[in-house]
Amino acid sequence: MSGFGRSMFAVVTRRDPPVRGPDPTALLSALPVPVVLLSVDNRFRFANQAAEQFLGLSMSQLTSMKLSDIVPPDNPIFQLVAQVREHDVTISDHEMSMESPRLRKYGITVQGSPLPEEPGSVVLVLQDVSAARTLDRQMTFRSAARSVSGMAAILAHEVKNPLSGIRGAAQLLEASVSEADQELTILIRDEADRIRDLVDRMEVFSEKPIERGPVNIHRVLEHVRRLAQSGFAAHITVREVYDPSLPSVFGNRDQLVQVLLNLVKNAAEAITSGDTATTGEIILTTAFQHGVRLAVPGSDQRMHLPLVVSVRDNGPGIPADIMPNLFDAFVTSKPSGSGLGLALVAKIVADHGGLIEVDSRPGRTEFRLLLPMLPDDPNDTL
Repeated sequence: MSGFGRSMFAVVTRRDPPVRGPDPTALLSALPVPVVLLSVDNRFRFANQAAEQFLGLSMSQLTSMKLSDIVPPDNPIFQLVAQVREHDVTISDHEMSMESPRLRKYGITVQGSPLPEEPGSVVLVLQDVSAARTLDRQMTFRSAARSVSGMAAILAHEVKNPLSGIRGAAQLLEASVSEADQELTILIRDEADRIRDLVDRMEVFSEKPIERGPVNIHRVLEHVRRLAQSGFAAHITVREVYDPSLPSVFGNRDQLVQVLLNLVKNAAEAITSGDTATTGEIILTTAFQHGVRLAVPGSDQRMHLPLVVSVRDNGPGIPADIMPNLFDAFVTSKPSGSGLGLALVAKIVADHGGLIEVDSRPGRTEFRLLLPMLPDDPNDTL
């Protein structure tokens, strides 16, 4: 009987599968953030679905490539990977860029971790926080616009009425004073007009609901291009790179014309003021992206912004000192500018439930509008 028991035990032991740990790639596949696994020689061994979308390459393509095929060898990400291997610890770095002919990502947070089961392998988690940062800035822009609209309401009530009296008094004095003093009355009248015009410009920041409907953004861009090339951009090349299958924008046509005309005018002025006046170029682009739905802080609203419209120029770039406050009211690098143009652009885009991004360096400045498409349900405000 004891022999039978030993025999049974032996059979069970031979057929029992060896104990193995969980497959790391199966765990990584389930993660919603981009994750790749690098071998000892920095070859891609695995990429989850989020990483495929992030890098714009399929897993089968990536597994035939090395990290150096995606980013140049002097990219700081290689140093991060080397430190992970050397110290066998998890290392994170922020505000990294991944720029190459294949890829253009900025403001990336990269976290590298060793894989104990496979010495020398490194797991990289790639997080693009630019959208969240843009949304945070957009909320700041909207708050700033509300401050301007409140200021405009006060100015309209407290300044425009007495300003009309001052101007009227100057006109009456002009007819009864000497010729030398008439110059002073004309000066008073002209300055009163200038202040009134400034107040009128600020009144566009008022919190009025906008009427939205289907807008063909390509017709808007064509209208803006014709206006530009018949006037302020007459000697500048304007190229169009459009996605003809783009669906309608859910917006207000006149306000979108105002936004894009402002951006194209700024691009033309930047080119004219730099060293590229004779070779200046503005590129208008549209594209569709499967964007992430973003939750608006303080509300149940979620924005789906798959439509991308960009205005790019090869001017000298935006001065670094004004970039952090570029969309604030009264911030400008133009000697005669009022600093209200981009503040108004930010407000209109925010009123559409969209986002605006800017990337600028010498020789290349790009404004990107992320806009909502027409909802299936007309009562859905996206």
